[in-house]
Amino acid sequence: MSRRGSADDRGVWGRLVGQDSAVETLKEAARAARAIVDAGLEEGAREDQSRAMSHAWLMTGPPGSGRSNAAKAFAAALQCTGDEPGCGVCPGCRTTMSDSNADVRLVVTEASVINTETARGLVLDAQVAPSQGRWRVIIVEDADRLHERAANALLKAIEEPPERTVWLLCAPSVEDMLTTIRSRCRHLGLRIPSVRAVADLLVGEGVADEETAMEAARAAQSHIGLARALAADPELRRKRRATLTAPVRVRSVGDAVIAAADLHDIAKKRSEERVSARDAAERAALLRQLGIEDKKAPPRQYATMIRQLEEQQKKRAKRALTDELDRALLDLMSIYRDVLMLQLGTDQELINTDLEDLSAEIAQESTPQQTMTRIEAIERARRRLVMNGQPLLVLEAMAVSLRPQVEGS
Repeated sequence: MSRRGSADDRGVWGRLVGQDSAVETLKEAARAARAIVDAGLEEGAREDQSRAMSHAWLMTGPPGSGRSNAAKAFAAALQCTGDEPGCGVCPGCRTTMSDSNADVRLVVTEASVINTETARGLVLDAQVAPSQGRWRVIIVEDADRLHERAANALLKAIEEPPERTVWLLCAPSVEDMLTTIRSRCRHLGLRIPSVRAVADLLVGEGVADEETAMEAARAAQSHIGLARALAADPELRRKRRATLTAPVRVRSVGDAVIAAADLHDIAKKRSEERVSARDAAERAALLRQLGIEDKKAPPRQYATMIRQLEEQQKKRAKRALTDELDRALLDLMSIYRDVLMLQLGTDQELINTDLEDLSAEIAQESTPQQTMTRIEAIERARRRLVMNGQPLLVLEAMAVSLRPQVEGS
């Protein structure tokens, strides 16, 4: 547990593994923000601090890079009252990191898009002065899911916010955001941490021994949350291997249909496990508020409220399934990345070291061009899922494309 202790010593920044440059940028901005709020700044000094601190930030990076962690840590540092912004122990830091700070609004997207109604609500929130802390902070996870009209609704608020309001938008890349939004934000790019850095974190947390931690970190492609789950759960590692091996062993259309169905069923089961407990708790809470016993049919006057909750939960379930499938396809793509590395004779370490024999077998029976075609088929499936393609049909088409190509066919 010693390494966990050292992470805590870094205050709120301890969760940002391998992001030293980004952390220094955010620390500098938090110090500048503190100086702006503190009384007694000369006009010139205020301008200097304003250059270090921005009222709107766009934090980008691949899945697993820690965009949301960076945004929350920065929000905590802005509210911090300790000796150094982001101390991790003052009330401002603790309430922000536990999602209970009244001056920090965290928007977590559960639907495919962030609609205009939600955006307008954020604009109203942005106008409210801080009630307890130093700044009013609005964090929007998955800001790339802003509907175009919703993004336009935010433009004026982001461009000219109240004096002590800060917007923190998170997205995979700057290209995923409307030009009008990204041009009004200061950009902070995060990178995927190294496998070694993630493994060291897991060992320090006491999650796993070094060998298991390294295997999990590689398999998760340095996604810290997934690496932590894989390292802690042998059954999850076994299921991942089963998910990976079935599609790559497809030899016929029949095999493809079966592999696609299995992949879909596994992802659906995992997604349902993620949302079912929350759905049940939300429904029970609503029924209690309405004074309705759980097993009785709700009175007609409450039907609309219950239907709205059910519609929200359906959207969440759809998003959860899409996320699970995308993660599975990224894992599948990692197999063919390993195959390509073997075919090209590079010295790069394989992602799936536990499946090296399988990768070598595929590398022997195919060409680099065929491997690239398979990778493109997986990428195409990912895009179709994001565009609301019917999941099972998308997976079947992809699995058929993974079959060995017979010469002349």
